[in-house]
Amino acid sequence: MAKYRKLRDLVVADGSVPVEDLAEPCPATREQLAQAHTVEYIDAVFEGTLGPDHQRRIGFPWSPGMVERARRSVGGTIEAARAALVEGAAVNLAGGTHHAFNDHGEGYCVFNDIAVAARTIQAEVRLRGDSARIGIIDCDVHQGNGTAAIFRSDPSVFTFSIHGAKNFPFRKEISDLDVVLEDGTKDDEYLARLEQALDTVFSQHRPDFVFYLAGADAYEGDRLGRLSLSVDGMRERDRRVLRRCGALPVAVVMGGGYCPDIDMIARIHANTVAEAQTHSRGRLSTGHWLLETGY
Repeated sequence: MAKYRKLRDLVVADGSVPVEDLAEPCPATREQLAQAHTVEYIDAVFEGTLGPDHQRRIGFPWSPGMVERARRSVGGTIEAARAALVEGAAVNLAGGTHHAFNDHGEGYCVFNDIAVAARTIQAEVRLRGDSARIGIIDCDVHQGNGTAAIFRSDPSVFTFSIHGAKNFPFRKEISDLDVVLEDGTKDDEYLARLEQALDTVFSQHRPDFVFYLAGADAYEGDRLGRLSLSVDGMRERDRRVLRRCGALPVAVVMGGGYCPDIDMIARIHANTVAEAQTHSRGRLSTGHWLLETGY
């Protein structure tokens, strides 16, 4: 978890985000979480009654700090989405918990931040009478299986995941569009496949709002990624995704990163923030949560 503190410090040092624009998000409420998760699962997480099997599937034991951290990760994505409607782009310096299903968590994901934020934005935008078609662009190296399952029967949300064929999760769900890559895929092939997929996302679904999950784990030095993208290739990925979003509001979340060199993970994520800053119409709004507070 040290990468999040390093990322916060790096985006300030880079000048991507003035320190006064950083905001610690409020924790997501039960009502917000219930837009994408069952009441039974939410209660079990809040009250500490998750069984051993549930905790093993998530990957770490229950604790009050785990609950607080999970809620604030979702809260950061909700606030980033709201800010993106005004600024053009906004970033949660955490988030990307795309392995959480409606009734359970897995893969170090407790609640699905993008799913909850997407439902929140749809509800709030529809109150104004505006359109609320959501596009989810998931470039984490692991398939966004929980997100795909939650939105499986929802035509207002288009789920796209570009991920490793032989990587976790080993039982894949079916997204609206899945691009599956073999181990060792390098920059040129990755970017070409991404461009083709983005054509489909924007021509078929025509979203009004985009969530971009910018995982750092496709990097060639990642110990769990199994792909071979360079740092420049990763930044070009971000640039192309954000360019295709055009004038659409886009909320960016960080996703995974497991390189032994934590400074490199932070640098890849910071490059994503810098590209989002270029895309935003005004000052980039950024959410974060701090390990110093004990989450």
